[in-house]
Amino acid sequence: MDKSFSFKLKATDNKARRGEVSCAHGTIQTPAFMPVGTAATVKAIKTRDVKDSGAEIILGNVYHLMLRPTAELIEKLGGLHKFMNWDKPILTDSGGFQVMSLSKIRKISDEGVEFSSHLDGSKYFVTPERSIEIQHKLGSDITMIFDECVQFGASYEESKKAMDRSLAWAQRSRDAFQKRAGYGIFGIVQGGVFSDLRKISSEELIKIGFDGYAIGGLAVGEGQQVMFEVLDYATDFLPTTHPRYLMGVGKPSDIIGAVARGIDMFDCVIPTRSGRTGQAFTFNGAVNIRNAKHREDSRPLEKNCACYACKNHSRAYLHHLVKSQEILGSMLMSEHNIFFYQNLMSEIRKSIAEKRFSQFAENFLAQELQNEPEENF
Repeated sequence: MDKSFSFKLKATDNKARRGEVSCAHGTIQTPAFMPVGTAATVKAIKTRDVKDSGAEIILGNVYHLMLRPTAELIEKLGGLHKFMNWDKPILTDSGGFQVMSLSKIRKISDEGVEFSSHLDGSKYFVTPERSIEIQHKLGSDITMIFDECVQFGASYEESKKAMDRSLAWAQRSRDAFQKRAGYGIFGIVQGGVFSDLRKISSEELIKIGFDGYAIGGLAVGEGQQVMFEVLDYATDFLPTTHPRYLMGVGKPSDIIGAVARGIDMFDCVIPTRSGRTGQAFTFNGAVNIRNAKHREDSRPLEKNCACYACKNHSRAYLHHLVKSQEILGSMLMSEHNIFFYQNLMSEIRKSIAEKRFSQFAENFLAQELQNEPEENF
């Protein structure tokens, strides 16, 4: 498709926003949740089933794909879309967070990051230019700048140093990005939990000019309350004309709280990771399918859910699969959670358009509190 990258704001309800992102491989209705396909697969789910869930965009990751099978091989085989048979948009995380959280040894300089692979210890050196090059080879609809993400608890001085370096890398990332119709690049706001740093980071990124803006450096252990305190002011620093992406978030209550504060896009491994450990999300609260009370329960996980598990199997069967450590249990539970997240986003979008988001959020959170996650049996 030959179309420009664009964002259209369609409705607002206080700070909550209903919009649409248009890019090379299609349109994305926002607020949107991106299933995480870190290594060219959403864990334990077939690509067809991810599509059937209503997902319009998925996330891939530079760090993992550069290690294996390599960006060069994926490019040779036709790009990431063809490689994994996904014809909708793909956003790729630049790898900065994984270098911080996964690599065994890392050495950061103004030029880039030298690190050892968590797989075999082999050494790599990634610069902003190399990260952008990899994302270009993958064929990402949305490229993320290469940035330095500090861990929670970093001091003001540490946060400022990482922010300053990230801004320098943002300019280099923008310069290295090859402009073409339908493809965009997002800047990433850093600055830890310090409002003045977040403001400076936002202002400088806007001067450089990006197609969207992400808020990074959250969901790194600070807790929901602190995250919301940062979002209370951080989104105000960003233009209303561009999409806003909160990286690595999160649980349903995180998403609802972030939407209320003006966020448009999300990604997180929680739906599939929880599915693999026997937890399902529903509009009546979380379900621990391992709990003995589900052993003889003939009901589906969630009434009116269109996923394969809910249409074809009982809680009793899923309980049996998970307790028996059958691979199918992880597959069905993960697929349900991806469907749930897409249903949640659909209801959020509808409530914003109808200017009843606050009531929807209140009702959802009250139901979640009423049905606290069940204890393991």
